[in-house]
Amino acid sequence: MAAVCEEDPSLERHFKGHRDAVTSVDFSRAKKQLVSGSMDSSLMIWSMKPQMRAYRFVGHKDAVLCVQFSPSGHLVASGSRDKTVRLWIPSIKGESTVFKAHTATVRSVHFSSDGQSLVTASDDKTVKVWTVHRQKFLFSLSQHINWVRCARFSPDGRLIVSSSDDKTVKLWDKTSRECIHSFCEHGGFVNHVDFHPSGNCIAAGGTDSTVKLWDVRMNRLLQHYQVHSSVVNSLSFHPSGNYLVTASSDSTLKILDLLEGRLLYTLHGHQGPATSVAFSRDGDFFASGGSDEQVMVWKTNFDTDYGDVVKPQKYGSSVDGTHGTGQSEMDCGIHHKKTKPQDSGRTQEQQDEENSLANTLEHILGQLDVLTQTVSILEQRLTLTEDKLKECLENQQKILQNKTN
Repeated sequence: MAAVCEEDPSLERHFKGHRDAVTSVDFSRAKKQLVSGSMDSSLMIWSMKPQMRAYRFVGHKDAVLCVQFSPSGHLVASGSRDKTVRLWIPSIKGESTVFKAHTATVRSVHFSSDGQSLVTASDDKTVKVWTVHRQKFLFSLSQHINWVRCARFSPDGRLIVSSSDDKTVKLWDKTSRECIHSFCEHGGFVNHVDFHPSGNCIAAGGTDSTVKLWDVRMNRLLQHYQVHSSVVNSLSFHPSGNYLVTASSDSTLKILDLLEGRLLYTLHGHQGPATSVAFSRDGDFFASGGSDEQVMVWKTNFDTDYGDVVKPQKYGSSVDGTHGTGQSEMDCGIHHKKTKPQDSGRTQEQQDEENSLANTLEHILGQLDVLTQTVSILEQRLTLTEDKLKECLENQQKILQNKTN
């Protein structure tokens, strides 16, 4: 029996504040905050608590095209048409460090799951990998022959996937920096790509209005959806791996049931193109952004048992409208259990202790993120101060020289 939904997804709230199209949205890990980027050159941090004010972060000199929270939630990365990447501390002050990442527009930023690396994609046709702590450049991947729209790390950090206006999706080995495979089935520019939570398959959407899923172990096409009537701009996997939400220029959001290979819901909310969509880390909510300058938060309302007793089953490798053809079997972790079996050899107390220790370590790592970022900001300020001081001294020299002459 496939997972069922209790009720339709519902619009929880919507945020207004951007002065131009919203380009990107992402939730923080604890679901307390939501970040959005916009063509108005700013980022906005919205609180999910009612009556809490939003913060506008200004620093980029041109449109902000991508935003993402770090896994710990203590940093936000943004990429812009101004060719830079900024790392922000999402607090009231909204301070950031900046580095020139590419020689053209930065379209995509993504943290590795350990929060240590950042992958960026650009109109300069390259994908680049950086260290987060020192914003140090590590390496470039440069086999695309047109703008690169999106790049993502696999959940285990071993692979990178990228999508481009050259109509390909490329899979890279992070260690060898080699392109392992190119998927060429798209009939247009590929706007967005992401890994399934299992890491075993990828989904991509683009200007040919289709959504495609591939198995990255067999490099074969698993599913094909023709459910939108215009460009697919963004997509996001539900953490259970059983659903995919997509955003399109046809102004709709669609939720796909990957187990049955069919369209589950069509959501109308945005006036004009829906540009971005993202599930929260626990899957209870998803957010969408649009050309209408609005950010919307939707309650997922899926049955809480998703993924618990789901068997691997046949479903459509080709979905046109809402009809699955049942041609292929998808086995890329979609039938995994949501609950982890408890190890009978360990007491609940030991497990609680381990969880507590893991949480503490995660918190410490998050604090380190902030410390490193603060130090980087101080270093930048010192450099600026030194430059100004040097300038002042040089001006004094000139004045003295003029006086003696």
